[in-house]
Amino acid sequence: MIKRSLPKYLNKHSTQTLQQGLEEYYAINSNITDPRKLPPEFAQILLAHDITHIVLGCDTNMYDEIKLLPLSFWTSDFKFSDYLNTRKDPKIRPAIDIMYDDLIKQHGLWLYSSILFVLPRLLPEVIVIWFKTRGTRKYYPFLDYEFLLNRSLLEIRQEFSLLPLIR
Repeated sequence: MIKRSLPKYLNKHSTQTLQQGLEEYYAINSNITDPRKLPPEFAQILLAHDITHIVLGCDTNMYDEIKLLPLSFWTSDFKFSDYLNTRKDPKIRPAIDIMYDDLIKQHGLWLYSSILFVLPRLLPEVIVIWFKTRGTRKYYPFLDYEFLLNRSLLEIRQEFSLLPLIR
């Protein structure tokens, strides 16, 4: 059995830039649709989701995928109401459908049982994260992240108080 080394962007103290983390993310996850190859207006939400994986130090396993949604709502300027609006937008909805299709490709028919399997382990962590994110905070930019691409992940995580939320 070959042991996969962890991506550098998962290290909470990673000094690689967000751009380097994004390149590593796509190199490791070749099964994920690369939004950089899609029309920009369509790909924006997909790329923002992938950037969120890197900024928040989350892998693409089911545990981290489920954790990513509430974590991004509580730490970024993209809230649950924004998510609901994107589901209604005929330009953006197909992009979100691609994310779900990628999940189904990755997990197959076991997708929903995988979700049920990780929920008992995940819920305590989500509750702790919820308490840690209460109060005044500086939200990181979900869709307007371009100015962060050349900054180190450690610097970004420090600026937006994300370090205590990353394992």
